[in-house]
Amino acid sequence: MGTTMDRVFVECSALGFQTVLTLLLALAYLWLWRRQRRTYFLTWSLAWTFYAARLAFMSTFLVERQIVWLFAHQVCTDFVALLLLLAAMQFSGGAVWRPRYLWLGILALAWAYIAIYRIGSMEVAGTSAALLLFAVTLWTSIVFWRYQRATRSGSALILAWSFLLWALHHLDYPLLRSFGTATFYMVFVDVLIIVAVAIGTMFLVLGEERRKLAMRTTQLEQLTRLLLRAQEDERRRIARELHDEAGQVLTAVKIELDLDGRKEASEMVARALAQVRDLSNLLRPSVLDDLGLLPALRAMAEDFTRRTHVDVALAIDDGLRGFTPEQEVVIYRVVQEALTNVARHAGARQVRVGLQAGEGRLRLTIEDDGRGLAGQPTPQLGLLGMRERVTALGGTLTIAASPAQGFRLEALIPTGATP
Repeated sequence: MGTTMDRVFVECSALGFQTVLTLLLALAYLWLWRRQRRTYFLTWSLAWTFYAARLAFMSTFLVERQIVWLFAHQVCTDFVALLLLLAAMQFSGGAVWRPRYLWLGILALAWAYIAIYRIGSMEVAGTSAALLLFAVTLWTSIVFWRYQRATRSGSALILAWSFLLWALHHLDYPLLRSFGTATFYMVFVDVLIIVAVAIGTMFLVLGEERRKLAMRTTQLEQLTRLLLRAQEDERRRIARELHDEAGQVLTAVKIELDLDGRKEASEMVARALAQVRDLSNLLRPSVLDDLGLLPALRAMAEDFTRRTHVDVALAIDDGLRGFTPEQEVVIYRVVQEALTNVARHAGARQVRVGLQAGEGRLRLTIEDDGRGLAGQPTPQLGLLGMRERVTALGGTLTIAASPAQGFRLEALIPTGATP
């Protein structure tokens, strides 16, 4: 008698531990559902809750040996199987709950009543429950195998193996043990499978979040490229309008004033015309479209030196050609913004601009001998814009102090990159 009581106590303790662990898993799935609103997480939470209730009823049956607890155990087993099947269908095909599915629950109740109260055989009830759980866990495993083949997800592989082993484990009841025996062995295997399912689910959720983040990042990069392209198109249009329309009108006015001998008014119009041309050049230099990047950089350097009295030294590889239009725009705008920062914040006397090609990438470096990073504004919106442009071409941009304790900017751009 004492040996039997000790065995029941040990087995009930093991089942109690598994029940607590299963409830924790159910709560984890419930938390995932509240966070992501994925229906299959809620269904899995309900399935694990019923599974925990199933274990509790089994423990009660082992202690009291009353048939009502066996009936409750059978009902929970059937409900677990149906919920696992529904969760697998929701995960794989987006199945939606239908009220007619309640008939399956009614059939499960009816079969539990027949097996326990009419047939009165624990072996029949246990075997039917084991086969049902085997079928749905095997199907769940197949669902995750398919998902793994489609996504190459390591977490799906863990879940596929976990549910496959769990499916095979359900068959050991009719083959290796009778109902209510070898409970400690059963609990040990089930706990291992529950832990594996929890780990697989955690990595599955993390993988989905990582894929969503990567998708959003890709979409943001595409949007950035479209915005930059639209910005350049708009700058080109405005620059053309200033050069062709406003420039021509001011030129005509200046000629008329010169013919009338109104020198003072003519000089004022000449200054306005020069400002319009400078503005047009800043928006979109015609030399960039007409002659290419290198002449445009030289013209920019000469104009910058003329306006600011800061010497700009260009160090460009001889014979450097073959830029894509996108690369030309990015390199030109990065140099333009960097020189603007030098004029506004650096207090420098000299700037060095280097452009070299090698190892499948372009290296653009801009260095000055000014105040360095301490002289840059916060937040550095111009620097953020430069980084966005370089990143849109798959490149990188780094900022540091130059050897002369000034400011150093380096952009690396893949030579074949286009948005």
